[in-house]
Amino acid sequence: MFKFIAGPVLGAAAGFSLLEIILVTHAGMMTSVVGFTFLGEWFKSHWKLQVNKKRFTSRKRRIVRVWQKFGPVGIATLTPILLTPIGGTIIMSAFHVKKEKIISYMFISGLVWAIVLGASINYILTISFFQRLFG
Repeated sequence: MFKFIAGPVLGAAAGFSLLEIILVTHAGMMTSVVGFTFLGEWFKSHWKLQVNKKRFTSRKRRIVRVWQKFGPVGIATLTPILLTPIGGTIIMSAFHVKKEKIISYMFISGLVWAIVLGASINYILTISFFQRLFG
């Protein structure tokens, strides 16, 4: 969540336009998603990762519940705000979602959240209280 919100905040602080904030935020997320979608397969095939006994934690149970209820669309929707782009990509890969679907769902979700957060932060920074606060 922090990384995805930091993009619009820092973009606004740097004086970027709303369009620039949206594009940079979305590009940052998609770089992680595409990279881990394709590098994940390479890591699985080239590195012998020791798999320990599976333990279900409350967080894992929530992820499985979201997956059962909403599928890959639900994971993609929650990725920018609750998970990280890397975490969402790994979860979708673990559930054997096709690479094309991972990228397309994350693309749409990332774009929507970049617009919502970018516009919200831009609007908040136009409020006189925040203009005085941040100078």
